[in-house]
Amino acid sequence: MLAVPVSAGSAFSTPVAAPAAYAPVLAPSATNGEFVELTPAVEARLDQAIQDVMREAQVPGAMVSLSAPGKGEYVKTFGIADKTTEAPMNTDLYMRIGSVTKTFTVTALLELVDQGKVGLDDTIDKYVDGVPNGDRITLRQLAEMRSGLFNYSADEGFFKDLTSDPERAWTPQQLIDISFKHPVNFQPGAEFEYCNTNLVLLGLVVEKAGGQPLNDFLQKNVIEPAGLRHTVFPTDAAFPTPHAHGYTNQTATGQVEDSTDWNPSWGWAAGAMISQLEDLRTWARVLATGTLLTPETQAQRLDVIPTPIPGAGYGLGIFNVRGWIGHNGSLPGYESLVVYLPVARATMVVMLNTDILHDGVEPSTLFGQAITRIVSPEHVYNLPVTPSPKT
Repeated sequence: MLAVPVSAGSAFSTPVAAPAAYAPVLAPSATNGEFVELTPAVEARLDQAIQDVMREAQVPGAMVSLSAPGKGEYVKTFGIADKTTEAPMNTDLYMRIGSVTKTFTVTALLELVDQGKVGLDDTIDKYVDGVPNGDRITLRQLAEMRSGLFNYSADEGFFKDLTSDPERAWTPQQLIDISFKHPVNFQPGAEFEYCNTNLVLLGLVVEKAGGQPLNDFLQKNVIEPAGLRHTVFPTDAAFPTPHAHGYTNQTATGQVEDSTDWNPSWGWAAGAMISQLEDLRTWARVLATGTLLTPETQAQRLDVIPTPIPGAGYGLGIFNVRGWIGHNGSLPGYESLVVYLPVARATMVVMLNTDILHDGVEPSTLFGQAITRIVSPEHVYNLPVTPSPKT
């Protein structure tokens, strides 16, 4: 979600309206661990399904990776990375990963929990001044999207400022100040609402308790220990090369523009990071299996709570969508999906160079659905969102 504004991983979108009662999280059953063998015939079906989604949703380029022990591996690219040069998409290109950044920020927080430097039930006012309900909102509630704070990226003025000057550099304080101008949406713990403000606050907690800037802490304590060699938390609009160009209609005019060089600082701890396909393949497994955390802390992370999104639960900075554990990401010009299916030890990563919704659905969700209908029909990935009023 981010370089962006808001949602279940998305910039200016929000989760579908809640049903009368929260839908239950679909946990794996004893018989649904199947993940099909990636035979040539299955690969041909995947090729066709991916190309059909690209054509229908008008996606310029895509990277897709699937793997599971004993089932084989599928790693392919489709389409173009640059509309001007028509350079093909390829697996060594850097891409912005939006809200997948949240999984890194919360991992850093949980490492500090394991070190005894913070407590999940600490209130945020211990670390950041001026937070509405700050003496009642816990770090746990921030990580599980239950703080009740207003999402700064849903602010009309913010949307206008961002799209009129997308190269502007934002500070974390400027972002939370936007949120704090608004009344809270609900009392702490009362509801689930996906909110970028929560992650900016947790980024500030990591900086204070970790004793160094967030980008440095992540590099030394999360990125390097995870074995990631092509993942960065940028402090400006710089984009490592080679990279794919991104295309969005989240613009001042509503027309499609190249957003490659937009400054992602507005997403900061909620969505500013950049990575490559191979690193995200590794990260999906590290994240879901808890390699960097104690078993006790990982268990708390994966203790998902039902959300208004049918079939989806949210833990501490992580989704469980019909058994697939991980996160999606969207920000102007880019989308990503980084998930792991424990019952099959299967990894799925999708990276796209557009965030333009198709019939109100994130393109990453369309790819996730199409792929999982083939490879894990008992665990079909689906994370619907609808456009917010401003879009």
